[in-house]
Amino acid sequence: MSAESSDSIPPADSSQPLKGKRALISGASRGIGRGIALEMAQAGASVTINYHSNPEEAESVVKECEAMGVSAFAIGADISDADQVQDMVSKACEQMGGLDIVVSNAAYSDRHLMLESDMDEFRRTIDVSMWGAFHLVRSGAQKMVDGGNGGNIVVISSPHAHMPMPGAMAYNMAKAANDQMARTAAVELAPKRIRVNLIHPGWIDTPGERKFFKEETLRSEGAKLPWGRLGQIREIGRGAVFLCDPRSEYITGSTLTIDGGIQLPWREMYRVEEARRETAAT
Repeated sequence: MSAESSDSIPPADSSQPLKGKRALISGASRGIGRGIALEMAQAGASVTINYHSNPEEAESVVKECEAMGVSAFAIGADISDADQVQDMVSKACEQMGGLDIVVSNAAYSDRHLMLESDMDEFRRTIDVSMWGAFHLVRSGAQKMVDGGNGGNIVVISSPHAHMPMPGAMAYNMAKAANDQMARTAAVELAPKRIRVNLIHPGWIDTPGERKFFKEETLRSEGAKLPWGRLGQIREIGRGAVFLCDPRSEYITGSTLTIDGGIQLPWREMYRVEEARRETAAT
């Protein structure tokens, strides 16, 4: 049996599977990034919280993580700027003593039909959601390779990667690129024992959704989804912990979908109900 067999997988504490690990999460001052930071801290990892424009919220997340008994730090950086990302990754490594986990979560999006797009917003979406993800994955991977101990990279993508949602062309393009980037990185980094995986969240209850929808809409439309509600940020966090758990070491280049069934053909259920009504009427 080879040295890389399942027998060589290190045992993990089921309550703190990431104990001793060091994680950097982009866009973690709120929303999905915050949920990931909190779940990783609860799983025992030290965490560095990246933020862009919400320093107070980032410090709040730091305090929540520290209350769980782990080290936590906040670093401001514009993820679309390659130099800032590289500097952030270096600082995170200095603060935590290395880097084992990188989660690319930061994103930006504005909703406009293609013909009505504000090109500055369109480019900002691409710069943050596509280039930002690449900058972080590349810089993080370089540190992991230098460290020589392998690692985990998780890219928070979206069903927008394969669902051409109208009014979100730039975001659709960026997320499709994220998926191919992550899978390509998984191939290239496997020899370095660095695993790269994707998460596709569904409709998640985040502050960002309030940019596009009113509370009443979120409640009413969420209730229509297959699972009857919007997803919660820490549900995505638990998925990220699972992917980074040493016991998941045979998972790389995969996509974990956490969407409450939103991508299932649930809207077609009306055909079943219609058929039942017609059958009952005969």
